[in-house]
Amino acid sequence: MNIIARPGPRLFRLPPLRRIAQPWSSPRTLATHTRGGSSHSSTDYEVTDADIRTLASKHLHPLSLADLVKHGRPPLSEQSLLSSANFALSLLPIRLAHRLQALRNLPYIVVSNPNISKIYDTYIKSLSILLPYWHNAAQGRPIATLEEEIRFTNTLAQLVAQHTDTIPILARGFLECKRYISPAEVTRFLDEHLRARIGTRLVAEQHIALHFSSQPHWDPEASPTPCPEYPSFVGVIDTALRPATVVESCAGFVADICELRYGVRPLLYIDGQPDATFASVPMHLEYIVTEMLKNAFRATIENKSKEPVVVTIAPEPPLPETEILNIKGPDKEIGPFRNDAIRPLDDNAPGVTIRIRDRGGGIPPHVLPNIWSYSFTTFSDEDEMPGSSGSDGLHALSNAGSGVSSIAGLGYGLPLSRAYAEYFGGGIAVESLYRWGTDVYLRLKGIGKIDDKK
Repeated sequence: MNIIARPGPRLFRLPPLRRIAQPWSSPRTLATHTRGGSSHSSTDYEVTDADIRTLASKHLHPLSLADLVKHGRPPLSEQSLLSSANFALSLLPIRLAHRLQALRNLPYIVVSNPNISKIYDTYIKSLSILLPYWHNAAQGRPIATLEEEIRFTNTLAQLVAQHTDTIPILARGFLECKRYISPAEVTRFLDEHLRARIGTRLVAEQHIALHFSSQPHWDPEASPTPCPEYPSFVGVIDTALRPATVVESCAGFVADICELRYGVRPLLYIDGQPDATFASVPMHLEYIVTEMLKNAFRATIENKSKEPVVVTIAPEPPLPETEILNIKGPDKEIGPFRNDAIRPLDDNAPGVTIRIRDRGGGIPPHVLPNIWSYSFTTFSDEDEMPGSSGSDGLHALSNAGSGVSSIAGLGYGLPLSRAYAEYFGGGIAVESLYRWGTDVYLRLKGIGKIDDKK
């Protein structure tokens, strides 16, 4: 990326970059044979109404980033890997049952829609492959051997693959049922569903990544989910994520779309503290920032503004010493994963606020109340990119699995981004000065300081 040096904030002229994957994009399929044992999947269990009622009545564990890193830093020992597997098993069937119960609570005519019925069947299928493990654990037989862990990891990979396209399918179903269910009900259901899906997918992908970065199964390149071979990663979580790097990458992708649609590549400033780091999930931040920049760049171009989009990065102050999280160091060193690879992150922020400011004319007052609805977008038929269709947020969402990149603004991107931001206690706020510009404040919480006491 070419950087023009000048006093003050840095100005980026955005080169073409590859497309960033959507958070629901399909993972690679887990290999049929995994080193260390058989990968035969468990026999599917016939899910009964009693199973769903029992599991749905159980408390949903409020997932945190600390939960996902508590098993230690790679390469995980066999004991830590088994602990991670049993932790995932303790959460996933309950989470799936809660979603099944929520689907059952929809009006019958909605649930009977072929697309929504397909989602229901997918959740039933996923629960059926996990229930044998759940019942064994309930009878005092948790996952206790590497062979069992391998089979369970393959089951999780199957679950992740089954849920790859559930968001577009669900959106198509609600589009077809919009005369039977109000936009407010759709927004409420999708907000709840997407938040639940974020946690379910994270639990599964985190264990899969830890599996391939463990001592018994060390092979990061074979992982079907993100499993970077970098010391700062614990599974899919980067404990030293630099937001400025993500912003630069996403801005290049969005600039590509702008050049395709409008023939213009906007300018971008990054100021504040661009070297700040915190612990978070890179894929989530990539998705949110991409959607925010789509809106800002589109407004800037369509209003013929010559001002650059300005992104300000402001880390939060350190937490009190009592809130340091300890992560076990590995008892065996493999490649870059050494006991001294991750130092105590004394400079790591417990959270980061990112402001994206544009001078694109702001949001019209009649539009502003609707920006968080999945049934609304400012993207008109005349603005559509090749291959896209529809005139509301659900149309955009239903086409998300097709791989079409659009510059659509204020459609499904904002509510979906808010779901990702709020999942771990962050949030998104929009401040608009009509006929002037818009400020979007994205706040993300990390896990604060991490100590790697041996």
